[in-house]
Amino acid sequence: MLDVTARSMRGRVCVYTRNDAAVQTPAVMQTCRDAAGDMHIRVSDSGRTFVAMGDEAPLDQKLRYPAVRGRGDVTPYGSIAVIRLPFEEGCMIPEGTEIAVIANAYELRGDPRKAVSQISAIRESAGNGVILAAPGLAEPSTLAMYSYMGIDVFDDSLPRVLGAEGIETMSEGNADRGIDSVHENIAEMGRECAKVRTFTASGRLRELADQRAPSSPSSVALLRIFDDVCYGYQEEMTPVTGTRFSCNTTQSLMRPDVLRYRKAIMERYEKPAHKRVLLLLPCSARKPYHKSKTHKMFSSAIHTAGHDTVVHEVILTSPLGMVPRELDVFYPANSYDIPVTGQWKCQEREFIRELFSRFLSFGYDEVVSHLGSSHDLIGDMADIIDTVVDDDPTSQASLELLDNTLREITRDMPSGEYMTDRKESVRAVLTFQFGKSVADRIMDEDTFAIGKYPYWKIMRGKTQLGMLSEERGMISLTMDGAGILASMGINVVDIQRFDLKGSLFAVGVKSADHNIRAGDEAVVMTEGEVIAVGVAQMCGKEMEEMSRGIAVKIRHRK
Repeated sequence: MLDVTARSMRGRVCVYTRNDAAVQTPAVMQTCRDAAGDMHIRVSDSGRTFVAMGDEAPLDQKLRYPAVRGRGDVTPYGSIAVIRLPFEEGCMIPEGTEIAVIANAYELRGDPRKAVSQISAIRESAGNGVILAAPGLAEPSTLAMYSYMGIDVFDDSLPRVLGAEGIETMSEGNADRGIDSVHENIAEMGRECAKVRTFTASGRLRELADQRAPSSPSSVALLRIFDDVCYGYQEEMTPVTGTRFSCNTTQSLMRPDVLRYRKAIMERYEKPAHKRVLLLLPCSARKPYHKSKTHKMFSSAIHTAGHDTVVHEVILTSPLGMVPRELDVFYPANSYDIPVTGQWKCQEREFIRELFSRFLSFGYDEVVSHLGSSHDLIGDMADIIDTVVDDDPTSQASLELLDNTLREITRDMPSGEYMTDRKESVRAVLTFQFGKSVADRIMDEDTFAIGKYPYWKIMRGKTQLGMLSEERGMISLTMDGAGILASMGINVVDIQRFDLKGSLFAVGVKSADHNIRAGDEAVVMTEGEVIAVGVAQMCGKEMEEMSRGIAVKIRHRK
């Protein structure tokens, strides 16, 4: 029986229970002749035997004639499946498997591309309801990375071997001490596993993996390749909400949540139709931006006349590129930290210019830059008015110039109504969150928005359809709003007919939209009827695979 108690992208903390015993993962097993514990690997003259809660499975098969070098297989031993690499297309994890053990996982060391392809393929085949163990693979410096890739259980065999050779294995890398370091290595493996569990529980395992990767060239290659070829594999398990995180390394620019945001801006986002002036603003340390001292100063210069309804405020920043004001409460725009040095990496320049080109395609009448030195990033791409004096966007002279410039260039532009401004801004938010088809269905001619940003209510007559809030960081739907999503077959979770009194648990889910991510709005239906709406606690695919855990935290029910 498997309970997932915490998730951090593909990494997770689980409690696996069987035969009145329990193992918490990520875990490090003992691998030796006198190994002990509810889960361990016993070594004998005949080979290694995987032991889990009293059940056993041999890991080292005897040589069979004729031998076929490089041929893998999957052998079931009750609820344990022993996998021998390569795990090729067509290989299947037997139904009823609770633990999958990669017997020769040690072969993946030193081959990052093979490690990425094999681990992701096995995890996807096994599904989320299976514990995945990889003995002989990890040491303290790589445990976080492999856990982030989806492995649940490791062992201490590699630290033992290296320690016997006089090499001390540490989370920051290895050092040749020339003395027996087995005891120290095993202890460090346990400490690192505890750190991985803590970072996973706090939703920040990717940060730990970013920190550990530079310990060796192969680990750097492993993370780069994993980000390059397994974006979809990572993104599926990446929530749309999260905790504050830091982007302190170049590779962190390719985090799946950050990359997903940039993709959504490029492929799905559309500006409010009535906005005619693009105003570029610098980011701030405080998030969301509108609560920062600097942006309140900008606001005092922007919102001094009726022209503010035609001005589209967009924040230029790394790692996200461009953040429209109406989206600054969304994750990850409301949660990231990044070192500010005034120096831009080539990757940052590339995606910022790409996103700026996307915004230029929306067709603004004027473009105003209040960026300061960052203006050089995009200054050659359009006819841009610069409003910063002496490279200080917050100086009185700069703020006055910004105010006067906006007044001048909007003099002949009709000032929009604030009701129209709110409605079209909400449409842009809905488009970003759900897509254009949903936004157009919700924001029809009878729908309007009320309230002050970031608390906009979506109304159709006297009926509320949803609300944007800073605390949630996105639009939350009422039952009426959920009905619109249900009619379009979007974010739907279909359940068996039963009396839903509290949260929806995965055991009751018949099917779920595979586009649902943890943190998304989820519409609960049974027999074609909408009975509840709430927040997904796992992705749609996991809802179908798991038999335990909360699938949807219910907000409203029929």
